[in-house]
Amino acid sequence: MSQETHTIRQLLDAYKAGTKSADIAAQYLDAIKEDTHGAFISVVDSDELLAQARGIDEARARGEDTGVLGGVPIAIKDNICVKGGPVSAGSKILDQADGRFISPYDATVVTKLKAAGALILGKTNLDEFAMGSSNENSAFGAVKNPADPERVPGGSSGGSAAAVAANLCVAALGSDTGGSIRQPAAFTGTVGLKPTYGRVSRFGLIAFASSLDQIGPMTRTVEDAALMLNVLAGPCPHDMTSMDVPSEDWTQSLGRGVEGLKIGVPKEYFGPGVEGLSPEVRASVQETLQRLESQGAQIQEVSLPHTKYAVATYYLLATAEASSNLARFDGVRYGHRAEARELQELYTKSRSEGFGPEVKRRIMLGTYVLSAGFYDAYYKKAQSVRTLITRDFENAFKAVDVILGPTTPNVAFRLGEKTNDPLQMYLEDIFTISCNLAGLPGISVPGPTSGLPIGIQILAPHFREDLVFQAASVIESGGRS
Repeated sequence: MSQETHTIRQLLDAYKAGTKSADIAAQYLDAIKEDTHGAFISVVDSDELLAQARGIDEARARGEDTGVLGGVPIAIKDNICVKGGPVSAGSKILDQADGRFISPYDATVVTKLKAAGALILGKTNLDEFAMGSSNENSAFGAVKNPADPERVPGGSSGGSAAAVAANLCVAALGSDTGGSIRQPAAFTGTVGLKPTYGRVSRFGLIAFASSLDQIGPMTRTVEDAALMLNVLAGPCPHDMTSMDVPSEDWTQSLGRGVEGLKIGVPKEYFGPGVEGLSPEVRASVQETLQRLESQGAQIQEVSLPHTKYAVATYYLLATAEASSNLARFDGVRYGHRAEARELQELYTKSRSEGFGPEVKRRIMLGTYVLSAGFYDAYYKKAQSVRTLITRDFENAFKAVDVILGPTTPNVAFRLGEKTNDPLQMYLEDIFTISCNLAGLPGISVPGPTSGLPIGIQILAPHFREDLVFQAASVIESGGRS
């Protein structure tokens, strides 16, 4: 069986035809050993994984239910906890010579994957504490894009995206705070889904910005993303922000076509205030719209007038929350502890030695935003603008079913190209950030291109992932419903 053709659906069909889970698991473990993209930070014990796979084979042979993901090898972003294994969040502060932080419990999403029979291969690389748009900010080194190893895979879930694109796993989990699933999906030619905020539990995810973070799947196909969400969705007693809303079989949304579907195109995405949209990305979006229109979709212009404030709003709120969330990493409770003579010195040295430059930059920004005298001018105003951005979407969705646009303004840039210009790096997320501020579901699916991968983004109203999958499946098929 060819390693290059493994999707979840193909693998499940192969198992029904007699392929052994243990053989597949061994293939993926071998592929990870030979990987040159830097996608993985840690890999599980191979003997334990193969024993687990053989157990699934034996259960299947007995005619027992092995779960909807029985024997499917899946990777986990290393800011999500897996019991008994190291969790680094891409940071030295949790993984140094004086000790690695070992998780005492499973994140809820990991518990669900294990219950569904998935095989957890290991943990993937990421920008430190999920802060970055290129996956160059990891203490474990940069990740290379399988589409072009001289370019970045995007961030912060670049390791998960590269692992899927290089076929080192069948699917992966990422986390999306401002586009960290969709942007790397666009750069690597994979599918990345950010569910509605609250659709999937965040319990066990190391927090970056709690009101924006969301766990989601990264896959090779839209159908695989739907299969993954079927497993991951649902309320969680450990996460008070998870929502008890009805789930469904999202694979039923595929193949419905787009006849009569109203698709909105924000005029601000292609006009003044949103700079830097490359000609090839613009052409890919236009070709996609033409294909959808030929299939019966109704295309119309909508307005999201506060789009130009999204990046500034995001970086005020996200850094403020990050400065609070990361206060717990102080050398006392977790990971690295510096040599010190008194408590204040312990805090200062541990954090100085443990955190990387980008994390320190964001902690300082967030602390400044929340400081006395500046709270009203920055944090409170940003919250007000967040409300306006959310209302923009509410008004747009009164006229259309979904909103379509580019996932990123450009194709993947070269390694090191933007590391010395944080503001240019932040602008890479200009089309994805608003989705997180409003808590909407969004997906990036590969669009038409004659060169490097280009992502097309579909956004829908809260808890309407069915519409996201419906439109994305048609785009994936090249416009054939």
